[in-house]
Amino acid sequence: MTSTTSEAFRAAELGTLVVLAWSGEAPDGGDMPYLLAYSLGDAEGGPRATSAAVTQLLEMNGLTIGTVVDGATRPSLPVTLLVEAGQAVVRMPQLVAQADAPPEWLDAVARRGHAYLVFTTRAWPEGRPGVTVDPAALAAFAGADETLMTAAHVMLPARSLR
Repeated sequence: MTSTTSEAFRAAELGTLVVLAWSGEAPDGGDMPYLLAYSLGDAEGGPRATSAAVTQLLEMNGLTIGTVVDGATRPSLPVTLLVEAGQAVVRMPQLVAQADAPPEWLDAVARRGHAYLVFTTRAWPEGRPGVTVDPAALAAFAGADETLMTAAHVMLPARSLR
């Protein structure tokens, strides 16, 4: 679910923006809480237009494709993560997007204190909201070089209202 907070950016050009939360094994052997943000590519102009809009959004917020940003070392980064009431809420000045967070994701983010956001410019029409995503399909999309190489990568400190 996405809502806009700025007239300067045309969020409609993003199409339907989806954020998925899941956890998986990290190189250090522990569970890593991941967030994957992507468009369905359903804006006017199709996937090419949504890719350009996502790229613009990322650049407006100080993120570049293919670069890992550690949000803990950039306190002025306008991208934040709020974890509350079983939800992961990613905020930028231009939008707010939220995802239901499974219990294992919540446990992993509580242990680590951050989540790894992959915000890809690659559209994924098959990853529709409200439909259970097949874990193999998610792994294939999220792990594909085309997805990872066309994404901003951010370690986002997790904040809560408490």
